[in-house]
Amino acid sequence: MHNGTTVTQFIIEEQRHIAGATGDFTSLLNDIVTACKVISNMVNHGALVGVLGSAGSENVQGETQKKLDVLANDVFIRSNEWAGHLAAMASEEMDEIYPISKQYTRGKYLLTFDPLDGSSNIDVNVSVGTIFSILRCPGGSEAPTERDFLQAGTQQVAAGYALYGPSSMMVLTTGNGVNGFTLDQNIGEFILTHPKMEIPADTQEFAINASNMRFWESPVRRYVDECLAGKEGPRGKDFNMRWIASMVAEVHRILTRGGVFMYPMDAKMKDKGQGGKLRLLYEANPMSFIVEQAGGGSITGAQRIMELQPEQLHQRVPVILGSRNEVERIQGYHLEGG
Repeated sequence: MHNGTTVTQFIIEEQRHIAGATGDFTSLLNDIVTACKVISNMVNHGALVGVLGSAGSENVQGETQKKLDVLANDVFIRSNEWAGHLAAMASEEMDEIYPISKQYTRGKYLLTFDPLDGSSNIDVNVSVGTIFSILRCPGGSEAPTERDFLQAGTQQVAAGYALYGPSSMMVLTTGNGVNGFTLDQNIGEFILTHPKMEIPADTQEFAINASNMRFWESPVRRYVDECLAGKEGPRGKDFNMRWIASMVAEVHRILTRGGVFMYPMDAKMKDKGQGGKLRLLYEANPMSFIVEQAGGGSITGAQRIMELQPEQLHQRVPVILGSRNEVERIQGYHLEGG
């Protein structure tokens, strides 16, 4: 039997170091933890409970929704709307913001989330996850608007993700480092197993969808070409290339052993008028917060992601994140123009 620190105990201990803390934030995180436990259970049962396959609908980005996308989104809403900690929520799966109903007390926080990141993998039993970010509601709780959500990543109060893989984990930052918790199925609690996670500054591993190579901009092509040249190339060492198509799984690998994840701007996205592939508010910003708190870097190319001023709820951006020295090298290539 594991006698370690539960995520609830950890959050309460963190709260004790904050002057004037009321417990609202701690309770909100506990509600998020509960939602992730429910989603973990659904993912683990898969076809046994009929949750695999397409939902026959599309989200606001025009992406085909899986049944679990819709179910996970509903779980997050139902777990977090009733307790009085939130003014509104925003999700990848909803066109507009979700203000808390007047039948409940509205709180001072905003919650953004991707309820099931990497859901294209769910039918083939590859790791998926949930990403979330907590912001303060600047306009007050009475009438939250989309504008209230348009805050730079530096304004995040907390961010985290849950990974549903061989074991389910939750990785969390409140701006004081990064800690990982593993779900003990026997007691139904996330237990602290990865304290103070840090990303190695150097790496020999990168993750990118190589099928888009012909569309890449020159700085990214230059970086990848140098990595692929191996020991005989300018880097003088061999690199490994990875691609899971699940941002949560990619970032978790980087947190545990280093690496670089890249979904860069390319000519194909420019032709479609897209600003990038990944969503700023509920994918890029929370993951950037986590990665930076673990000692890594996160950029669009030349610019730090967390400093971007969001203009739209579902705004997309390029994302390059991971081991600091590699991210700085890639940023340098962008600043040089390739």
